[in-house]
Amino acid sequence: MNAAVLPAAAALNQRFLLDYPHEAARLLESMAPGEAAGVLAQQPAHAVVRAWQALGPDVARAILEQLPEAMAGQLLAEAEPVAAAAVAAQWEPEERERRLAALDPHVARELRDLLSYPERCAGRLMDADASPLHESLSVGQALARLKAMRRHGMRELFVVDDEGRLTGRAEIQDLAVTDDARPLREVTRPLLAAVQALDPQEDVVALLQSKPITEVPVVNVAGRFVGVIRHAALLSALEQASSVDIQTMVGASRDERALSSALFAVRKRLPWLQINLLTAFLAAAVVGLFESTIARFTALAVLMPVVAGQSGNTGAQALAVTMRGLVLREIGLRHWPRVLAKETGAALVNGIAVAATTGLAVYLWSGSAVLVTIVACAMVIAMTIAGVAGALVPIALHRFGLDPAQSSSIVLTTITDVTGFFAFLGIATLLASRL
Repeated sequence: MNAAVLPAAAALNQRFLLDYPHEAARLLESMAPGEAAGVLAQQPAHAVVRAWQALGPDVARAILEQLPEAMAGQLLAEAEPVAAAAVAAQWEPEERERRLAALDPHVARELRDLLSYPERCAGRLMDADASPLHESLSVGQALARLKAMRRHGMRELFVVDDEGRLTGRAEIQDLAVTDDARPLREVTRPLLAAVQALDPQEDVVALLQSKPITEVPVVNVAGRFVGVIRHAALLSALEQASSVDIQTMVGASRDERALSSALFAVRKRLPWLQINLLTAFLAAAVVGLFESTIARFTALAVLMPVVAGQSGNTGAQALAVTMRGLVLREIGLRHWPRVLAKETGAALVNGIAVAATTGLAVYLWSGSAVLVTIVACAMVIAMTIAGVAGALVPIALHRFGLDPAQSSSIVLTTITDVTGFFAFLGIATLLASRL
């Protein structure tokens, strides 16, 4: 009789797995991994795969590890690639590679592609060893899953539907004070934010700065939950974004670290130093055009750095504000007229104010009204052009697909030096007869 009962039970289980995979997954999640694996091991892989891939990644992994190696490999190969990748992401690299090596090479390659993310994207920051809760669970079942996870420091869990798509979040404090029989979906709160795995790291930083969040869920292109970016990773991303911009704006590589080798630093910095040298020669050539004027009026050589320095500072201010707007997505290419108008107006007003102060100082020093006129006019022109350049250069570089953080500073320095020297010496040449 027992021999007849066992095949009948297995047949019923198979029918249940095939017809009601999501309900079967909820039952399997309530069982010990070894017990669930014992039930599934009696079934063919094609009958098990839909229910298995509907499990939370942590439960799916625990059950898979209890199954025979051959069946485990079949499930990984036959499941939806994103579901199989979510499970594989929870293994240590050595174990993951051992499991993938046993699969068909095409399947293994597809899973490896899904498990790898480009540099500086959300997928690189996330904790893939994070399991969501299914919305059909009760609060009591959710708490039991939480205990089974044995994870510390969590404040909230994320909730998914039957297809694994992210639907909301559940705060652990709410679970702790709610009746165990109450459905989880009734205590689920709306999401504060979510990002896709391939979103740029800058988008994650912008979220951290704009919303009071400690964890950000990550989804794939289909909206399925794939991981969580924890608070420590968010802060690290913010620090990296700030430090990288500082490095790249002065021509250092975003890959360089304080303890990088000297050869690495030279290889990354030298090309930009050579470019900067060329731009310095360009500025020197402009000065050379007015060599005779400088030779006649040595006071001009004393005052040249004042004009160039103020225009350089004005351009740097406009550049920093515009760069921050681009990084945080506060502005886009369509905003360039507004940014240009604002920076032009600010630079013009600042130029007039600084020119007045400079003119007074020059008059007290030289007693020459003509020299005051030259310095004041050059200061206003140079600072206004610098403000315009500081706004337009990063936007233009961004438009043409270049990294504005790495190129803007050198281009801006060239513009401010050339225009500052040309305005000052050009006006001085025009008024030379009156000096």
